[in-house]
Amino acid sequence: MILIVGGTGSLGRATARRLLGLGYVVRVMTRTPEKAYELSVLGAEIVQGNLIDKKSLQRACAGAEKVIASAHAISGRGREASRYVDLRGHQDLIDVAKAAGVKRFVYASAHVYGSETDSVPFYQIKRQIEEYLQASGLDYTILRPTAFMESHAEWHIGQPVLEAGKVTLFGRGENPRNFVAADDVAQFLVMAMDDAGLSSQTIDIGGPENLTNMDVVRLYEELAGRPAKVRHVPLGMLQVMCWVLRPFRPGLSQIIQSRIYADTQDCTFDPSPMLSRYPVNLTRLADWARRRMK
Repeated sequence: MILIVGGTGSLGRATARRLLGLGYVVRVMTRTPEKAYELSVLGAEIVQGNLIDKKSLQRACAGAEKVIASAHAISGRGREASRYVDLRGHQDLIDVAKAAGVKRFVYASAHVYGSETDSVPFYQIKRQIEEYLQASGLDYTILRPTAFMESHAEWHIGQPVLEAGKVTLFGRGENPRNFVAADDVAQFLVMAMDDAGLSSQTIDIGGPENLTNMDVVRLYEELAGRPAKVRHVPLGMLQVMCWVLRPFRPGLSQIIQSRIYADTQDCTFDPSPMLSRYPVNLTRLADWARRRMK
């Protein structure tokens, strides 16, 4: 049985669908079971749990042979802040999985573009969990995807263009970056379930093209059949907001910090080395977005 922690997020949901379609026994842990109704209809066992509740992790891991960790809380506050969920919570999950006799642990981390990426606390935590997992003694695979189309392209940019005809971009929006479909990353998670060659591997994963945020705006303008009003928040203002918000809204502060990075640093990805080792099918954003609108 495979436990997916964070099974109602974009990546967890896509992975659960693929695994269930292949006949795997799947258990999905989620804070809100009602969001997993579709997966329960497909045959998944749904359990309520929270990364900050160690007892719920013990219940979720009981009987699991393999664990996929795809949850995160970059924007969380208070007891749901990233340092509790993404750091302590995942450390607890790794410890509990080891005690439960889990045979493989697959962790969804984040792609590293350069040393500046680790200036964002969320990415620092991701690196800490990678190191904790590597030192745990568990058989593991670490996946490092680039920015998901679901959130970074559709939710932040595409939906406002389609629904309101206007969108706010953080920064200039002219810096190329890489977007990947969650379902494409899910292919790797499925492979990691049974491929012995992926044991102790860390794999960087990205989509087939690098696009600017303004490219994404233009794509959704075409899909909407009308131009959109684009507002840009200047980088200087973003830097001030990041500093001012840090003491009492650390999650929002680090989101802004990551947007500054995405607008100023090299965030491109060459999928050729990945595809030479793992010949998977990758989805272009335009094709993905058009399918979502059907």
